[in-house]
Amino acid sequence: MGKPGLRPIDELVRLAIIGDGAAFTELWDTNIDALRTYIKGTMKSLDDFYVDDICSKSFEKAFRQIGTYDPAKSRFATWLRTIARNTALDLIEQESRLRKKYVSIDDGGGEMFAIESIGDEADTALETIIKDEDAGTVDKYIDGLPELYREIARLRLVEAWSYKEIADKLSLELNTVRTRIRRAKAMIEKMKDD
Repeated sequence: MGKPGLRPIDELVRLAIIGDGAAFTELWDTNIDALRTYIKGTMKSLDDFYVDDICSKSFEKAFRQIGTYDPAKSRFATWLRTIARNTALDLIEQESRLRKKYVSIDDGGGEMFAIESIGDEADTALETIIKDEDAGTVDKYIDGLPELYREIARLRLVEAWSYKEIADKLSLELNTVRTRIRRAKAMIEKMKDD
């Protein structure tokens, strides 16, 4: 593996399948550079923003679908690249559909792209419920998260910081913040159901 101290991929996948968010984060750390390189190499027309967005969305899909991964059929990196390729093709198709709706006012013949907002997503139902709960209950859920997610969850769900503010404060990429917040919300949702 490229980074010291990380566990073998098969063990990380096994732990991620049983819901270990920290193991999935290690899978991210182990595979993100290779995935970026793969996307940049195969989809040369995409800028860094789209590459990062595809990586984030691909890992989110992999996190939700980790139970369907079969190591007998392919390596984890191959499975992840397949998800990323399909995500990239979906994004390009969406962009193409949106581009048809725009009319150039300068008739310069340049391509026009719809810019996907990287701002905060609207509050989810979970965020609304958390805002309505007392501080002690919210703290209990956040304290139950793995350490990697606690500060980000507290900043977003308790202090209502924007994704960009969190990224700046913690010196993280915006897509990393978005992914970790999604995972924290999923873990809190699971705690609420238990």
